[in-house]
Amino acid sequence: MKAIRTFTVRPVLAESLAALDRLASNWRWSWSRSTHALFCSMDPELWEVVGQNPARMLGALGQSRLDALADDPTFVERVGEEDGRLQAYLAGDRWYQHLDGAKPRAIAYFSPEFGVDGSLPQYSGGLGILAGDHLKSASDLGVPLIGVGLFYRAGYFRQAIGDDGWQREDYPSLDPYGLGLTLLRGSDGAPVEIALDLFGGRRLSARVWVAQIGRIPLLLLDSETPSNSEELRRVTDRLYGGGGEHRLLQELLLGVGGVRAVRAWSTLTGTDAPDVFHTNEGHAGFQGLERMSELITRDRLDFDSALAQVRASTVFTTHTPVPAGIDRFPRSLIEATLVGGLFAGLDPVRALELGLEAYPGGDPNTFNMAVLGLHLGQHANGVSKLHGCVSREMFGHLWPSVDADEVPITSITNGVHAPTWVHPELKELSERAFGDALTTNHDWRDRERVDDAAIWQTRRRMKAGLVAEARRRLAAAEESAVAAPWIDDALDPDILTIGFARRVPTYKRLTLMLRDPERLTRILTDPQRPVQIVVAGKSHPADDSGKVLIQQLVRFSQDPRVRGRIVFLPDYDIGLAKHLYPGCDVWLNNPLRPLEACGTSGMKAALNGALNLSILDGWWDEWFDGRNGWAIPSADTAANDDERDDAEAAALYDLIENRLVPAYYDRAGDTPTGWLEMVRHTMTDLGAKATSDRMVRDYVTELYMPAARHDAELARDDHAPARDLAAFIARVRHAWTDVRVDSVDVDGATQHAKTGETLTVTARVRLGDLTPEDVTAELIHGHADSDGRLDRTRHVSELSPQAVSPDGLVTFVGSLRLTQTGPFGYTVRIVPRHAQLISPVELGLVALPG
Repeated sequence: MKAIRTFTVRPVLAESLAALDRLASNWRWSWSRSTHALFCSMDPELWEVVGQNPARMLGALGQSRLDALADDPTFVERVGEEDGRLQAYLAGDRWYQHLDGAKPRAIAYFSPEFGVDGSLPQYSGGLGILAGDHLKSASDLGVPLIGVGLFYRAGYFRQAIGDDGWQREDYPSLDPYGLGLTLLRGSDGAPVEIALDLFGGRRLSARVWVAQIGRIPLLLLDSETPSNSEELRRVTDRLYGGGGEHRLLQELLLGVGGVRAVRAWSTLTGTDAPDVFHTNEGHAGFQGLERMSELITRDRLDFDSALAQVRASTVFTTHTPVPAGIDRFPRSLIEATLVGGLFAGLDPVRALELGLEAYPGGDPNTFNMAVLGLHLGQHANGVSKLHGCVSREMFGHLWPSVDADEVPITSITNGVHAPTWVHPELKELSERAFGDALTTNHDWRDRERVDDAAIWQTRRRMKAGLVAEARRRLAAAEESAVAAPWIDDALDPDILTIGFARRVPTYKRLTLMLRDPERLTRILTDPQRPVQIVVAGKSHPADDSGKVLIQQLVRFSQDPRVRGRIVFLPDYDIGLAKHLYPGCDVWLNNPLRPLEACGTSGMKAALNGALNLSILDGWWDEWFDGRNGWAIPSADTAANDDERDDAEAAALYDLIENRLVPAYYDRAGDTPTGWLEMVRHTMTDLGAKATSDRMVRDYVTELYMPAARHDAELARDDHAPARDLAAFIARVRHAWTDVRVDSVDVDGATQHAKTGETLTVTARVRLGDLTPEDVTAELIHGHADSDGRLDRTRHVSELSPQAVSPDGLVTFVGSLRLTQTGPFGYTVRIVPRHAQLISPVELGLVALPG
């Protein structure tokens, strides 16, 4: 018989242990070794059973054991010390507080998923893990962030693999109280409920759970409330669990409900309201429409002025170069939403236009959440340098007449939270060698501080931990009562170990390693220098093509010739990842380039001393230097996908056989000195930049601070600058069809020009109803290719308006000093000019000669 509801009964804590509640309810424990160790010491076996979650531990431990601990002065002293460390962490000034310049009072950070800890399964993969790491680093740096997401009652899913290799899904029922979350309550003690009036006369309500992530509150909206119908209670049932209207309702709750939850939080806690809103992918795009509605109804702004104000304060991060990864909804469904009264005062026709694919190659009957995000976010970025380039190409149609490299999408490369992901063994080695556990701050190449033997033995213990965890998981996954005998010998900490773990969409090519199964078998079973591979990953429940790839991998691993040398570990999650990354010698990544936006798993492995073996995609394209791993050549000129896979798989095998295996097994005594030289370099070089601390600092200085400054400028004097900007944009758009460059003349011989010469450039431009103050005339010059195209090193200077002729021609003049040799070219273009535009091509309005 199954209970209709489950909840956790918490014991009564003695006064001497009251601090345990505070420690358990702040998720800083997930990256604090000392807090983790404190709760583990209460009952190590039970600690594993409850998933290493302190709140569950307190609920499961039992009153008698807690009473005994309350009488243990040593334990009570440890609790007091740990509580003191937590309070000091929460109170002290940090990097952000000492940062010069105007800063946001607060930043609201929206994401559909957050991967904080394995015991809070509100994530599916890299997007959620990144969001969790973003919050943790914001906390460590003192950045005043407020996280906003949804609480999924069944999380994502637990994965099991049948004897046939097919993935099976199971959805656990999560008790938020038992996880250490608290319910946001009003001044009267009643739960706060956020309400959305939907189309069709329905009303969607949600309660707000708060997870305290160090100094950062994470607000999670939950539709499981008596105020909802049974249908609407299921809105937050599963992460990515439905499509169509179900997904739309989730995204409305995240975006619209999220803004309302933030407002309630700020009011109830007396904290600053956010002046910057960051949407982590397009799922939360409706937050911008909600804020426009606020400005229209509260501050009496018109649509365009509200749009200008919201754009100024919004940061939009795109995470996928794969169109299938972007949420798209039927136009009719969004039309029904916009006319249903949810967004008070908002013109539904114009709001709809912000997300429609109304461009060549798009579907005008489709509402695209990435398009909405870019239209509502004046500050936009990809998540690696290469992904920034891909995003500018991918979304360039939103800025017609603008070269792809000038599309206003920048990039901030992702990072990972080192305190969460670096193995305790490595932290202990760091403490012994350098005096503290901050592994990313040290020069691991210093052999006087740490010798090869110390690093090698630490790495071997980390590998032994992975082997033990792998055997445990393999045994637990067996469908028979008795585990198969081969499991006891699966994997070996002395064998070169390659790891591969990630979500399993087809473009990540889980089975590229199986392209030549006989050659792979020879590599794995070499009698002198064998290799072993550990694989994990989940396929979306609706993605049968991904499940087929898992099945192929599992079936290959069941071949008696390779059994135990290649293993698939089910239910890939944060808990397994913390064994995998440190336990592998090499981290493999072989996506179809350039479809990996960033790929942070390799960063986590690198911070633990693993070397990367990867296609030059995502962050690896940016940071591979020849000494931190190996680059798999991309067969970009292949005639088809099969030819490309064959070529890249062959390159993968060649690298393993001819580069990795010799380097790993070439020993001086018991240690591979050449291999460890690469490990030392990797930990030192990547440790300095592959962290989410660096990433969050970049977001603050490059996006959050400019957005806050821009927002404040537009909001002055009752939003007068926002109104002015909106009027300017409307006037320029209306007049732009009449703007053209009639002629460009150069004073001086250009056929045989020499370096050092200065030429005078004169452009005659028709501006129609605009004035010279409304535009900038730009002279663009630099190296030119055989087709006359200027390369990305081109230079831009401004021409000055000189005169207006009777027939309305404006003359712009400037000088061009020749400093480059070789093929050279120049052109002139006219772009709108306004102090509140952050890019001259932001409006997509460009006039060129001809």
